[in-house]
Amino acid sequence: MRKREHIAMIGCTAPSHIYPSLAVIRELVSRGHRVSYVVGETLTGLVEPTGAELVPHPSLFPDNDAKWPDDPASAMRVFLDEAIAVLPRLTGRFDDDRPGLLLYDIGGLPAPVLAARYGVPAVQLSPTLVAWDGYKEDMAETLAAIRTSESGKSYHAAYNAWLRENGIERDAWDWLARPEHVLSLIPRAMQPEADRVPASVRFVGPCLDPERLADTGWTPPRDGRRVLLVSFGTAYNDRPDVYRACLEGFAGSDWHVVLAVGQHVDPADLGPLPAGFEVHRSVPQLAVLAEASAFVTHAGMGGCSESLWFGVPTVAIPQAVDQFGNAAMLEALGAGRHLPADQVTAATLRSAVDAVAGSADVAARLAAIRGTVRAHGGVDRAADAVESFLR
Repeated sequence: MRKREHIAMIGCTAPSHIYPSLAVIRELVSRGHRVSYVVGETLTGLVEPTGAELVPHPSLFPDNDAKWPDDPASAMRVFLDEAIAVLPRLTGRFDDDRPGLLLYDIGGLPAPVLAARYGVPAVQLSPTLVAWDGYKEDMAETLAAIRTSESGKSYHAAYNAWLRENGIERDAWDWLARPEHVLSLIPRAMQPEADRVPASVRFVGPCLDPERLADTGWTPPRDGRRVLLVSFGTAYNDRPDVYRACLEGFAGSDWHVVLAVGQHVDPADLGPLPAGFEVHRSVPQLAVLAEASAFVTHAGMGGCSESLWFGVPTVAIPQAVDQFGNAAMLEALGAGRHLPADQVTAATLRSAVDAVAGSADVAARLAAIRGTVRAHGGVDRAADAVESFLR
């Protein structure tokens, strides 16, 4: 009989940061632990089905991805400003109900500060790549550009001041550089320099929610056509140009095309649909990928992980942040092709999809990678790892 423990999860108010670890939270609750989940008020509905106790807060995050700063340090400052604003609410909530363990997303900056305050471990649930030994040297030019910019200096000063206010005498860059404990929720195959990742990182792999895996809310075509899924996730999906290229490129083909266009594009604005097309704002992605022969994606890490889980070849059209590196990694793995956004036409898209879906080499590589991804252990191994940190 496991001892019931209080675990606090400090989340991040962005769906792409919430989905990767939701199944782990659900599993911890099912094992009898009391989990408090800190998240912005707008996304409590994503977390509520896990059974965790919600700790909602107002969020400073932009309500539209177009409003996010392009400058890296300025974007980082949004996360910091939210953490500074939220921390007093969290100390008020947890000082008299102290958790025995802090879990946190990479954007959940209050967690290590709370862990220091309470003298308990903090474990990062990382939904993206982690730093490796030698990362600072390998990325010196990029890091220097951020740290020497005016916005970078301001960020550093504000972070240092916040740490000092909370009795922490560490330099902010050092504080951020090497989390003490990390569970990586991505396939090891997607991690750059995986052999140089420190032992403090445990690869538990993608933690796909069993309920999402069992979702039967989508029915594959009965005419035997190959299925193509086109989706740019929850954040970077305002791409009517790509959707129209799909309509033009695959009209009259032997493909059945499932377009998930998101919240910014009205399906009606795409006009009449050719035969073999369906357009939705969202779809049960795992159900579609389980039947798909190809996937056009923005190469967010969630979509990349799911494509490898199901062994589906990809055409990656990255939009921002880590997606360019993810697209390059998929191509290097032999799992798909990178198609730059400025090169997307009906012809180039059709050609890329046909090439990856028809390649025996890509199929063989994906079969091997799929086996290694599923062998990571997923939800059960991640929950076991979390419990190993409980005192």
